[in-house]
Amino acid sequence: MVMEFVVVLVAIIIALLLYKVLKTVKNMVVNTVLGVVLLLIANFALGLNIAFSWVVILVCAFAGVVGALLIVLLAYLGIFF
Repeated sequence: MVMEFVVVLVAIIIALLLYKVLKTVKNMVVNTVLGVVLLLIANFALGLNIAFSWVVILVCAFAGVVGALLIVLLAYLGIFF
């Protein structure tokens, strides 16, 4: 009886951890996609030549739209990217 209780408790803990990890991954994917779409629009609309390197993708993944706007601003001013 005790062993079954421990197995159920461990299964619940693993399910909660997986839920938190997948929720975080989903938010990161949404942020990345929105940031990259914003960068594509800025490349076409403003004529910027922003290269999609791993740094740009990471900034978009962690900062989302705000990070993409920062990259566009830096590229527009000729400072970076």
